Amino acid sequence: MENIFSVKDKVIVVTGATGILGHSFINALAEEGAIVGVLGRNEKIAKQRVNAIVEKGGKAIALIADVTDEKQLIAAKKLMLNEFGKIDGLVNAAGGNMPEAVIAPDKNIFQLDFAALKEVMNLNLFGTMLPTQIFGETIASQGKGSIVNISSMASQRVITKVLGYSMAKSAIDCYTKWFAVELGKRYGDTIRMNAIAPGFFLTEQNRTLLTNGNGTMTERGGLVIKNTPFDRFGHPDELIGALIWLLSDASKFVTGTVVNVDGGFSVFSGV
Repeated sequence: MENIFSVKDKVIVVTGATGILGHSFINALAEEGAIVGVLGRNEKIAKQRVNAIVEKGGKAIALIADVTDEKQLIAAKKLMLNEFGKIDGLVNAAGGNMPEAVIAPDKNIFQLDFAALKEVMNLNLFGTMLPTQIFGETIASQGKGSIVNISSMASQRVITKVLGYSMAKSAIDCYTKWFAVELGKRYGDTIRMNAIAPGFFLTEQNRTLLTNGNGTMTERGGLVIKNTPFDRFGHPDELIGALIWLLSDASKFVTGTVVNVDGGFSVFSGV
């Protein structure tokens, strides 16, 4: 019987591939036989990760680009097509927050740093939309493929302090649903868009908010665990099942969906 979960020989671009979640994504895809475009701004890390995949017998290429820079993304697409001739999937994993956009309790909420908020919105929202414009057009023209965005619990429940990030991820949910409908109406079932909403995973953007330097949890980290029925943070590899499913033919009638991978955080009232 054909393995409908297979991504073998699919050419998949992963943005944010030099980050923590992106690292798990590219390794899993390569292990499953996909050809991976490792897209990120950090050339050294991108090449290290490509070399690690190739040493294990996989196929990958470093794509050095900023997800908010159209010219760099176009160049990355040309490199991918010249090397492999097609693009079957896109994972929009680039994103993050910045200290200036964190609204601490002692900050005046009527004197918000709009420049910082706009920067966070630009990275997370437009840093998802622009790669979709560049790589998605190629996927659509080939007649078959899947796009997976990365959302957040911050789009579903009010998470204090992270206003810009929450607004950006809420917009990602809206964009995922809106664009999925337009793709379906224009291209039928040949190209799909969905999103994964991770719960709390320790990444570079939230590590200092959730843990202390000695590895113990901050008050905020403790509150997260208290409101997660599984009583722990997630591990990046626990996102892989949903990712493979959404990129494979196993989900070929699924579009416009946001899949929660959160240890129950989104459904727990705290009581």
